[in-house]
Amino acid sequence: MKKAQNAASFTQILMLWHDKYNIRIMPWKGEKDPYKIWLSEIILQQTRVEQGLEYFLRFIKKYPTVKKLAAAPDNEVFKLWEGLGYYSRCKNLLSAARTIATEMKGQFPEQYESILQLKGVGPYTAAAIASFAYNLPYAVVDGNVNRVLARFFGIDIAIDSTKGKALFNELAQQVLDKERSALYNQAIMDFGATVCKPQLPLCNICLLQKHCKAFLKNVVNELPVKEKKIAKKHRWFYYIVAEYNNKLLIRKRTAKDIWQNLHEFVLIETSSHQQPGEIYASAAFKILAGEKYTVLNILEGFKQQLTHQTIHASFIHIKMNKKYIPEGMEMAEKAAISKLAFPRIINDYLEKAK
Repeated sequence: MKKAQNAASFTQILMLWHDKYNIRIMPWKGEKDPYKIWLSEIILQQTRVEQGLEYFLRFIKKYPTVKKLAAAPDNEVFKLWEGLGYYSRCKNLLSAARTIATEMKGQFPEQYESILQLKGVGPYTAAAIASFAYNLPYAVVDGNVNRVLARFFGIDIAIDSTKGKALFNELAQQVLDKERSALYNQAIMDFGATVCKPQLPLCNICLLQKHCKAFLKNVVNELPVKEKKIAKKHRWFYYIVAEYNNKLLIRKRTAKDIWQNLHEFVLIETSSHQQPGEIYASAAFKILAGEKYTVLNILEGFKQQLTHQTIHASFIHIKMNKKYIPEGMEMAEKAAISKLAFPRIINDYLEKAK
């Protein structure tokens, strides 16, 4: 009985906070168009709101409907996505848009189970679209939601464990205001982002304070608990910017690794830092450049931090004396380079090389 009362109090107070104090403004807030909701949710996966906002506005301007997005060339969409990272999201975005345009005649699905079948859409995104667009009673469960629930109910089960995922999903559905699911889901996400924050939560002004077990037990900063700690690794990329007759050797990354579907120059990857002389002496470089080549410039010290790995990059710009195109690569006019999508670290180089 007490747990049920706590759940009811949680929902009631949270909705009171939303009605009176939630002033968080975002362009998709209150949006009912499922296409725009879906687009915003995909962009915001693994992306801060501040960064994703400009991308969302650019996408909506260029592709105002799902049919417009579905008809766009891959390279054009990837170029617009450039800089957001996690490029599998962009690939899935295009795939889902084309499914909607062709198999569903441009009509976004209206049921949770049908939304969930779209490429790249998981339970969280499907719940967000179902509730925000159609006010269906599905609770969204993301990092903000997990943190608020773990603290308020004093749950020390790891949120990333199998048991924890099931428990938090069940609890989120239990405390959902099923009559106002769209407003409730927006409320709990905003509350986690602005009040019950990961660091320096605003407990002193929190309306839930009197009922929050984490606050009452002084364990706010210890919750939520995470089980897994993913080891971060370092990778060293040596890009050979190989030029011949004013053209550059490039390729599209197709392997299931970082930056899939983006372009790059000839790449020699090593497990540790190398000096330029060591790269010249490598078999891969000798096959590419042969014995006669001219080093035009070397730019080093580029770094890009990804979620679980750090990429260190150096760029060696050479002029080849003979034409050689390795398998999977092509020669591109310098003027065409600006129209292709590259990882941020390569764009940083191109900007500096100017």
